[in-house]
Amino acid sequence: MYDAIIIGGGLAGLSAAHRLRHRNILLLERDNRFGGRIHSERRGEYWLNWGGHVYNGPGSATGELLASVGVDSTPVPGSLSGLAMNGKLITDGRVETYPFRVPMSWRDRAALVKAGAKVRLNVMRYAKIAAPRDGEDYRVRQQRIYDFLGEQTFSEFVGELPNDADALFRPTVSRSAGDPEQVSAGAGVGYFHLVWDRSGGLSRNIIGGPSTLTETIGAELGDRAKIGAQAHEVVHARDHAIVRYSHGGTEHEVKAKYVVLATTAPVARDLAPDLESDVRDALGKIVYGPYVSAAFLTNETTRQKWDDSYAIATPKRAFNVFFNMSSTARGAESHRRPGSSIMAFSPARFARPLIDLPDEEILDRYYADLDDIFPGFPSLVTEAKVERWKQGLAYCFPGRGRLQPTLTRRGSRIMLAGDFLGTWYTETAVQSGFAAAQDILSALAVPASSPQLEIAGMAAGGSHV
Repeated sequence: MYDAIIIGGGLAGLSAAHRLRHRNILLLERDNRFGGRIHSERRGEYWLNWGGHVYNGPGSATGELLASVGVDSTPVPGSLSGLAMNGKLITDGRVETYPFRVPMSWRDRAALVKAGAKVRLNVMRYAKIAAPRDGEDYRVRQQRIYDFLGEQTFSEFVGELPNDADALFRPTVSRSAGDPEQVSAGAGVGYFHLVWDRSGGLSRNIIGGPSTLTETIGAELGDRAKIGAQAHEVVHARDHAIVRYSHGGTEHEVKAKYVVLATTAPVARDLAPDLESDVRDALGKIVYGPYVSAAFLTNETTRQKWDDSYAIATPKRAFNVFFNMSSTARGAESHRRPGSSIMAFSPARFARPLIDLPDEEILDRYYADLDDIFPGFPSLVTEAKVERWKQGLAYCFPGRGRLQPTLTRRGSRIMLAGDFLGTWYTETAVQSGFAAAQDILSALAVPASSPQLEIAGMAAGGSHV
């Protein structure tokens, strides 16, 4: 019998497996690679990237994981708040000046100033609420963040806006794959905090690309981690759980003292039919938005307009953010080396018209906009690849916080982990994976006759992160 089986080889599952690496474990990943929605490929000094691109550093769960695995990260050197709108490219200066530097009507400017002041004030409130407190469990902090402006949408919070004012807000708010009409006001304010204040945490690149981390953990696990392994069902027994899966054309049924479901919420709900009904109901209420991203490798030999930027918002384009993935290389080099690595990202309403199109049509639409922002860009491209996820990210909707106590309840042999359990993306994935693993390690240390273990072994028990 395994001590633990982890289902899902994305960042959450790999984090749990790494924390449990000294125990008898098995990790099952249905895809042909580890990483899930984290996906990058190395190209010399650069890397192509399609999924999670920014990470927390020292003092965070991600920082702890990186240090333990031996993978390096570095602060992103470029600006996070560039803007390309209405024929104007801005890569420096204070964001408060943008309404007066971008061509737009005075009506739009007035609306932006008013709504922007409201957002700015609440970003400061958010920073105080989201700040960690000594000795505080991260789950308590997460609940506090969910509860901040958590009962109305961002659109309701800022009020009706004219077209250009609305367009300028959308790229930041929709980064989690939800539109302003869907995302809670607190979550929308939180995204502006991330962009405007690097102390929010998500502002580091993994050297070599994020798949360096996931592939390193996968290699570390060796034959205890299987790719191409499709889990079919996870059910409770009195003193263990049963996992049924297929791998290499063979059906398997194995036992484990504990199971970590490190999958998306809908997959977790389908895999574990005897989770408590309120847990399954909560999983069914988690909402995901789509995203499409394209990675480009270029061959220019001279300085480019994007060199000092990491992220440039691009309202009213096929993609809503332009990411300079070579920013890290730019910040470390003594002279400007040839080429760049770029990611164009389309979440939520930007993704829906694209996601079912052939790659060539998506690239054509991207090229048209890229050429308009950076004339001649398509002629520099030597490689371009598209990725798409219909269930890209779980966004925070009004009332989301009410589900959290159920989703974070402990006491079951089947546990939850994943980025849908919080608002910190990659950091939530690592935190939830670590938390599940730590609860397993604690339970395994309890003698078999202990009442605590009997409680944990009850069939159809609650779930936790």
